[in-house]
Amino acid sequence: MALQKGLQNLLKVTPPIFKKRLERNLVLKCRRHVHSSCALTAKLKDPPSVKKPPDGLPVFQYIGKQTKRVNKVFVWGNAATGALGIPDFLDPPPRKHPRMQQSVPYCLQDFSQEARTASCGYGFTVLTSSKEKGKVWGTGVNTESQLGLQKAVRSTHEGARTVILDYVIAPAPVDLPLTNPQETQVLQVACGRAHTLILTDGEGVFSLGNNAYGQCGRPVVENEEYRGSSQINRVRIEGKVKQMAAGLDHSLFLTEEGEVYSCGWGADGQTGLGHYESEHRPTKLLGDMEGEKITQVATFADCCLAVSEKGELFGWGNSEYNQLASVTETTQVNVPRLLPFDYVGKAVQVAVGGTICAVLNDQGQVYVWGYGILGKGPNLEETPIPEQLPEALFGQNDFNPDVTVKEIKAGLNSFAAVTTSGDLYTWGVNKYGCLGLGHLNDQYFPWRVSLPGNVITVDCGVDHMVAVIKSLL
Repeated sequence: MALQKGLQNLLKVTPPIFKKRLERNLVLKCRRHVHSSCALTAKLKDPPSVKKPPDGLPVFQYIGKQTKRVNKVFVWGNAATGALGIPDFLDPPPRKHPRMQQSVPYCLQDFSQEARTASCGYGFTVLTSSKEKGKVWGTGVNTESQLGLQKAVRSTHEGARTVILDYVIAPAPVDLPLTNPQETQVLQVACGRAHTLILTDGEGVFSLGNNAYGQCGRPVVENEEYRGSSQINRVRIEGKVKQMAAGLDHSLFLTEEGEVYSCGWGADGQTGLGHYESEHRPTKLLGDMEGEKITQVATFADCCLAVSEKGELFGWGNSEYNQLASVTETTQVNVPRLLPFDYVGKAVQVAVGGTICAVLNDQGQVYVWGYGILGKGPNLEETPIPEQLPEALFGQNDFNPDVTVKEIKAGLNSFAAVTTSGDLYTWGVNKYGCLGLGHLNDQYFPWRVSLPGNVITVDCGVDHMVAVIKSLL
């Protein structure tokens, strides 16, 4: 106490010009305790008067009349390929180091206002916009022209010259051959290993990138050079397509009539056409789905799932990790099979990764199966039949009893789920921080991602994710 009073008196007589310096540098050590100048200064000042509001007085939060919620894009995960679309990560300002990974969501400032949807490929990202010009944008790996022909002018000792970009580090527009660009809107994009599918509302489906197995829905050209290609193909399908899914090297198309068409690589039966050959013509799938109206299809690697209007599940393709073990003892299924999972309730959505699967029912409950980090802790690594994830893991509790999951997605080894409250939860293998949780550890059960707004949609890649959120300016 005597020491503290002495210091207080010292501060009183110290000239103002030296007082701040003394307060800043003063550190007192008294046996077990360390008192900084901040603590000492706080004691010297009179405590501010605080008026507490009367009990029961309502608290209102106001925002400006002109403030509006806008769509923003957030990215995270592996930055080395350019898939995050942040130029400063790979081409940093002076005295800054390149950033090869981003473990927390980062706002894609240059592409936010008009964002609609996004899709993650293998090291690249494709975004959609409602703008009249530049409806589709791409960033990341472009070695197979999966982002279209992208060029840049470079200065050399011989003068300026145009070069083909194998890697795009900021979102660049993909020039679609639209007949009516003023009115045509892009509804969805789907990305595979090295090809991209683009669905429009009035001009059908476009495809670009690698077509070595017919995954772009056009004949395979032997020894075709894909690098630097400007070819964008219009896919011909019977019926109007309403949803698409892209696997490694195959494509699925769902029509408004509820029919599924496929093309591309079929070595694992992933085309579902009853054989193991590649097929460049989009062909209708039959099997157990014949006569059923399908409402959604999903694929990522070589396993495929579909949901019917009745809420039934169908599967085909690769089953090396027991994804389809409920209907086969083999590792491949080349026709759609009805999966005997009635106990999960009426299915409304499915998601499938490399070895992992998930289904969402009409009650907002999530079931998982397959092999890998499934979301029920480290003890559940493999199961051939779906197991439910506790609803409490997605924020449902006594204070939020109505919170349920409304969307599920899967990457190669990771899951993402969006809830009715607009929150995003991720779990799985956390390579390069692709779960967006601020660390690099694998996550064995769903964990909420911190984002400044309500999540509209999310998509997962091999090692990166993209979310479109509704945020405040």
